[in-house]
Amino acid sequence: MYLCSAVKDLKEIIKYTFLYKGTAALVVVCNLLFVVFNLLSLVLFIPILQLIFSNPDTAVRPIPAPTMESLLDVGNYLKQSYEYHMAQWVQSDPKMALLGVCISVFLAFFLKNFFRYGAVWFQSELRMAVVRDLRNSLFNRALVLPLSYHSNERKGDLMARMNSDVGEIEIAVVSVLELLFREPIAVIINLITLILLSPELTLFSLFLLPVSAFVISRISKSLKKTAKLGQEQTGLLYAAIDEALNGIRIVKAFGAIRFVQSRFERINLIHQKLITKTFRKKDLAPLLNETIGALIMLLIVWFGGVLILDHRGVGLSGEVFLTFIIVFSQLLRPIQGISTSLSNLAKARVSLDRINEVLNQPDVILEEKDPAILADFTNRLTFQNVSFSYQSDPVLCDLNLEIKKGQTIALVGESGSGKSTLLDLIPRFYDPSSGSLFIDGVNIKQFSIESLRSKIGMVTQEPLLFNGSVLDNIAFGEDFPDLEKATRAAKIANAYSFIMALESGFDYNIGDRGNKLSGGQKQRISIARAIYKNPEILLLDEATSALDTESERLVQEALDAIMKGKTSIVVAHRLSTVVNADLILVMSKGIITEQGSHEQLLSKNGDYAHFCRLQGLK
Repeated sequence: MYLCSAVKDLKEIIKYTFLYKGTAALVVVCNLLFVVFNLLSLVLFIPILQLIFSNPDTAVRPIPAPTMESLLDVGNYLKQSYEYHMAQWVQSDPKMALLGVCISVFLAFFLKNFFRYGAVWFQSELRMAVVRDLRNSLFNRALVLPLSYHSNERKGDLMARMNSDVGEIEIAVVSVLELLFREPIAVIINLITLILLSPELTLFSLFLLPVSAFVISRISKSLKKTAKLGQEQTGLLYAAIDEALNGIRIVKAFGAIRFVQSRFERINLIHQKLITKTFRKKDLAPLLNETIGALIMLLIVWFGGVLILDHRGVGLSGEVFLTFIIVFSQLLRPIQGISTSLSNLAKARVSLDRINEVLNQPDVILEEKDPAILADFTNRLTFQNVSFSYQSDPVLCDLNLEIKKGQTIALVGESGSGKSTLLDLIPRFYDPSSGSLFIDGVNIKQFSIESLRSKIGMVTQEPLLFNGSVLDNIAFGEDFPDLEKATRAAKIANAYSFIMALESGFDYNIGDRGNKLSGGQKQRISIARAIYKNPEILLLDEATSALDTESERLVQEALDAIMKGKTSIVVAHRLSTVVNADLILVMSKGIITEQGSHEQLLSKNGDYAHFCRLQGLK
């Protein structure tokens, strides 16, 4: 019952496994042949040894030719046939018979190990193909999930799901094949052999085996709970590592190394205890099963010995009893294998649940079934009664706005007024809670997300660069960058001179997140990236606020160059950078409180004028 429940719970792992039907079939075939030759390697030599080393007076005793009265007697017929032909061989040439059986046993052992390695060979390909597919699915899903998901979840936890959780599925893939197609068949074959040897002893042993199954089920249930806690703690551990390494500059600057070390050590200690407990429970099941199996075997020895001594065992001789014990010992191995597989599957069930939490995240940003392609932005971008909330907190409230092509629009106001959120709605990083956005009179939800974003370029306050060459970052997203086009973009972005001063120019590796460059250099590379894309709508989110005066001047010159002829929406705290904007919008608590040109807003003597006085502008 428990085995059936486990298989049912893990049908998704089975589905992943059999995506590669050919490879899975080869694993199954190799495992089946391994089971057959494993049994033959132990059974083949027993009858011949019985004939050779038995009492000389009975060794040459004629053995009657085999007969089969019905199909139900096929097992005894095969056994009698083997004994009859081997007896003939022994009586004619005992030494050659001994040599022959030794060779046959060696071949059985060789083929057993050959097919076992064959199963491992194909398992290796299968398990890594499944891991690759799962990791691809997780990574691809993480890329398309909305920004709200990444804001709420720890990056370290997502990394844990892609690594340790996927690793548990890798182990489970092998366990599923063995649980379904090797161990049960091995149990059945060995049981049939045991029944043929002695029905009484087999019936006695079957009464004892459920004890082992009960122990396995109890441990597996406990293991699942502990494994879940362990995997969650792994996510916290990865998150702690990620935060510490990404913030290493702040950690050192604030003398917080010991503090961060202590926090990490606490998390790591909890992780160590949980994983240790998981391993202990996982390894306990096969050990207990083996101990119970040894007890069962000893009870069988006692029971079989009593039958022989009392002459009550039907056809049970010393040689047959010895054969029964050897075969029964092989029955315990697949039972122990089932125990191990169930432990692996219990851990994998937890990991699969965590993986599915990501894969089954609902699509918040939906695309039409047959979306239109946004070919060109020709007229205007319109916000119509747009409201937006993060969960229950309103950020934008019934906003109406029309931006004509070629205009530069500036958004100013205190932090948290909704400026950056307004920008995020245009490329559909989020969708409005109510209201709509239109491009040239068409709701942007009717366009494919790819074609919409292809018309939009973005430069953020923190320049996000990737570990690679300068050229790769400027032409980000292209497999074959155009050096000439990248050079033009770098010149417009005021980046060409410092790029050529680097050790290898455009081929220079800028390091993780561009850490080999200064802040101003990184920002100019990100501007060059936007220029290279040549977007029709440009979104600038405080692109100069984190720079020194000289870098700000260079970056602002680059921004002025890129904004020529573009529809630009600029979020700015430094008002000096937007005094020449076509339209300035002052935002507060999600609404537009003032709008107009720099001079018009100054004459109103409102919030904008107040901000200008604070920054020394007139």
